[in-house]
Amino acid sequence: MKKLDWYILRKFLTTFFFAIFLFAVIAVVIDVSEKTDDFVRSQLGVRRIITDYYFGFIPHIIALLFPLFVFIAVIFFTSKMAGNSEIIAMLAGGVSYARWLRPYWIGGAFLAVLLWFSNQFIVPKANQIRGTFEAKYVDANSSYNALLYKPNNIYLRIDSFTYAGIYSYDTATKRGGPFFLYKVKNNQVSENLRSDYISWDTATKKWKVEGIISRKLYPLKETVLQETFRQMSYSFRPGDLGRDKYAKDKLTSPELDRFIQLEELRGSEGLNSLKVERYRRDATCITVLLLTLIGGIVAGRKVRGGSGVHLAVGFITAAMFILTDRFSTIFSTKGDLHPLIAAWIPNMIFVFVALYLYKKAPK
Repeated sequence: MKKLDWYILRKFLTTFFFAIFLFAVIAVVIDVSEKTDDFVRSQLGVRRIITDYYFGFIPHIIALLFPLFVFIAVIFFTSKMAGNSEIIAMLAGGVSYARWLRPYWIGGAFLAVLLWFSNQFIVPKANQIRGTFEAKYVDANSSYNALLYKPNNIYLRIDSFTYAGIYSYDTATKRGGPFFLYKVKNNQVSENLRSDYISWDTATKKWKVEGIISRKLYPLKETVLQETFRQMSYSFRPGDLGRDKYAKDKLTSPELDRFIQLEELRGSEGLNSLKVERYRRDATCITVLLLTLIGGIVAGRKVRGGSGVHLAVGFITAAMFILTDRFSTIFSTKGDLHPLIAAWIPNMIFVFVALYLYKKAPK
C-alpha cells in the first residue's frame, strides 16, 4: 500500500459512507411520512419505534441499495479526479493503468466482504425486527394483505410416503379443514384419510382430526372406517402452516439452507424464490466488486461534459443491471430458470462489460 493507494482509497470510502448516510436519512424521512398513521395507531413511543422498527429498517434499506451506492460513489469521486487531471498526471508519471486500479480492487473487495457478512447474518436479524413490526402494526391494518396471505390450500409431504393437505387453515385458532392424507406404497395409494376438521391440541401437543373417513386399499378389497375424532402425531406443527412473506429475509444463511432442505422434503411449491435469495446473498458481493471496477474505468476518462456525463453513464449502467436482475428473478420464480443461474446472470453479463470497457479505456 503506497501513498497513491491510500489517497484513492480514502476518497473512495469517505464518499461512499457519506452517500449511504445521506440516503439512509432520506429513506427514514420518507418512510416516517408514509407510516405516520401506523405509528400513531400502534401507540408506541418514539424510542420503541426506533428500536422495534428502524433498527431493522435501516440495515435492510442500506443492504438493498449497497451495490448501487458503491457504484455512484466511485463514479462521483473518480470523475472529480479526472476533471482535475489527477488521473492523467498519475498515468503520465509512470503509473500503469492496472496499477492505478489497484486501490479500486482493494476498496471493492473490502466493501464486498462487508456486504457478504451482513447479508449472511446481520441483515436477516434486522429483517426479523422490521418484519415483526410490519406484520403486527402495518400488514394487520391492511385488508388486502390479510386476504392475500391467508394460508389456504396448504400441501405438504409428511414423510417419504405420506402426503397431506388442508384446504383452509386459521393461524389464530390453529384450526382448519377439510383435511386429507394419502399414503403411497409401490407407487399406489394404500391409505386415504379425509376429515372435516383438524385442530392443534395445546395440552397433548398433537393434532385432533375430526369427522374421519379412512380407507385402506388392498389388491382385492378395501376397508372403510368412520371415526368421530382421532389424535394424531404428525411431523408438522402450527408454525409450519403459516405463510410468512418475510421468512426468506429473516433467516440467516445457515438457517435458510436448513429451511430449504426441510421444504424440499415436504414437497412445498415455490422454492425458487428461496433459492434465488440464498444464491443472491453471495452473488451481490461480486456485484459490488464489478461495479467498483466499471465505475472506475468509466469515470477515469476526462470528457468535456465532466461529472454529469459520467453520472449519466453510471445511472444507465445501473438501470441495465437492475433490469437484468429483475428479469432473471422473474424467469426463475415464475418459470423454469435455475435459481443459481438467475442469481448470477447479471454478474456473468457485466464481467464481459467490465472487460470490454477495460480494453477500450485510454491507458
